[in-house]
Amino acid sequence: MMLHVPRVLTAEQVREFRAVLDAADWVDGRASVGSQGAQVKQNRQLPTGSPVAQRLGALVLEALSRSALFFSAALPLRIVPPLFNRYEGGENYGLHVDGAVRRQPDGQWLRTDLSCTLFLSEPDSYEGGELEVVDTYGTHEVKLPAGDAILYPSSSLHQVLPVTRGARVGSFFWLQSMVRDEERRRQLFELDQVIQALRGRVGECAQTLTLTNHYHNLLRMWTET
Repeated sequence: MMLHVPRVLTAEQVREFRAVLDAADWVDGRASVGSQGAQVKQNRQLPTGSPVAQRLGALVLEALSRSALFFSAALPLRIVPPLFNRYEGGENYGLHVDGAVRRQPDGQWLRTDLSCTLFLSEPDSYEGGELEVVDTYGTHEVKLPAGDAILYPSSSLHQVLPVTRGARVGSFFWLQSMVRDEERRRQLFELDQVIQALRGRVGECAQTLTLTNHYHNLLRMWTET
């Protein structure tokens, strides 16, 4: 399941992020990938241990913690500290698959169930740079407003198309979900959205209570922590 998560950052936050990032020191993006990814990756990133990346990454996680939609879809257990990248002058990241596990700064391993890209450039400020995700339903191109995020399964083949004008700046990260199975996560998300919509129309009632009970019992049955 792919999900558009709107307004993770406000317009003011995006401007503040960009002021910092546009003045930052970028390095070759191939430093953070394995041999397969290095063959098709042409972009720049902030060094993972840089104070700028750590400070802005913490702000991204804080913003995501306020998004009920993100939590409902991802059910995050652990999140890799967000990274930041920049594409311009024809830079791109060819078709690839993310590694199944990643080591976190504390040394623990994290299973990559979901990938997330947070856009920090307005779509009309650059040409190209679409995130292209390939799944069983075809190929999907994503280019969202600055401050919005796209969440998608890490098992998907994907790429970033060449940026031919302007600069595409963004944040990206991976997470391990409390519910490992993608289909179960989708069912829980859809059930939660129905509960929220019903509660918004009729308030709390016997029906919403029953559905909420089913939701939490399924979550209890399927959760790995």
